[in-house]
Amino acid sequence: YFQKLRSLRDLLAKRKIPGISMDELSMGMSGDFEVAVEEGATLVRIGTAIFGPRPAKH
Repeated sequence: YFQKLRSLRDLLAKRKIPGISMDELSMGMSGDFEVAVEEGATLVRIGTAIFGPRPAKH
């Protein structure tokens, strides 16, 4: 899915829609951020890798 999302972002960026910036590509989380970065992600979510899993709700 990362390749498809990057391709979609690139397609939209080529249209140069007024008022729309396509500078960032946010995709990937702690478990797959390496692949996301390889595919062009400029923002990733790695909270679990830094802080550990969230406590279970009871």
